[in-house]
Amino acid sequence: MHFELSHEQRMLIDTARQFVEQELYPHEAEVERTGQLTPDLIQRIQQRAIETGLFAANMPEALGGGGLSAFDMTLLDRELGRANFALQYLVSRPSNILQACVGEQRERYLLPCIRGEKTDCLAMTEPDAGSDLRGMRANAKRDGDSYILNGTKHFISHADLADFAIVFVSTGTLPPKRDGEPPRQAISAFIVDKGTPGFSVKPGYESVSHRGYHNCVLQFDDCRIPASQMLGEEGQGFAVANDWLGPTRLQVAACCLGRAQRAFALAVDWAAQRKQFGQVIGRFQGVGFKLADMRTRLEAAELLTLQAAWKTDHGSATDSDYAMAKVYTTEMLAFVADEAIQIHGGMGLMNDLPLERIWRDARVERIWEGTSEIQRHIISRDLLRAHG
Repeated sequence: MHFELSHEQRMLIDTARQFVEQELYPHEAEVERTGQLTPDLIQRIQQRAIETGLFAANMPEALGGGGLSAFDMTLLDRELGRANFALQYLVSRPSNILQACVGEQRERYLLPCIRGEKTDCLAMTEPDAGSDLRGMRANAKRDGDSYILNGTKHFISHADLADFAIVFVSTGTLPPKRDGEPPRQAISAFIVDKGTPGFSVKPGYESVSHRGYHNCVLQFDDCRIPASQMLGEEGQGFAVANDWLGPTRLQVAACCLGRAQRAFALAVDWAAQRKQFGQVIGRFQGVGFKLADMRTRLEAAELLTLQAAWKTDHGSATDSDYAMAKVYTTEMLAFVADEAIQIHGGMGLMNDLPLERIWRDARVERIWEGTSEIQRHIISRDLLRAHG
């Protein structure tokens, strides 16, 4: 592995950092205060992202996207991660899952998302099916050339801004993998447009993290959709989802790196300038050692994340690689944010600085896109699998 950045990669970082500082930072305080994004702000940031070439950077050039590698997307997400998440989201990356679109689906959903004309959201989690996705109760039953969907999804991010949802539901059962085991739920994915009869989007829960980035509740009541709206093969929804889960966990890790680097830079500057007892506080071991520990964990997290991205581009990344990057980086962010506030003292908790926001936002990272416990399960499972 060779992580020395090319000239093009350094240009990408510079472009992204300049975009974040000029287009996103100025709106952070307002979004944090109101918890809302205005339509004008959404349109302006998305248009600037398109003009700058950062929009849909994860999609292949042949489809009109930026064609960035996983490694380059990680560099980009690290820079975007410095900003409020609701604003960062507007520099959109359509779901990788959409590359499973075929035929008319490509014209109706994939290509418009790449052009910024439509926005998708993903609906998997349910009130009784969070980490245990096989326990989902939302279902779809075949009825001629259609499926009828029923059930509830919650914690669905940015569904209020999306034009359609990619919904994962049970469509029956699959044979057991081994003798003596019970049948497994067959999970399938469907594309459901907003406005489809029987499909409603309701406000979700107020969250301490990611203000302005809303979660919603999706309700399906005898919602009839054509069979042609299925994404991928029937019963193979998890195969479709796996194309999304790995890159998404890598994105979470990269964004956490960006936030941690921002918090760390503020802590170093404060420690080098703030004076107590006749000297700058960075000279005291109680502060200097905190900075040393923060730097060490940040470097380790970055190496884990870049390694997972490098392996993705070389076709050798495993579920464990993504899990290790996510669990370590999200927990590193919580540590760095907390220590940065401690170094700042009371000022760290004031909203004059972004530290209290980074501290609040850090909490959700260990839960969504797979809890820390799920990541550790993935890592330990892979270790033990080699021993039968």
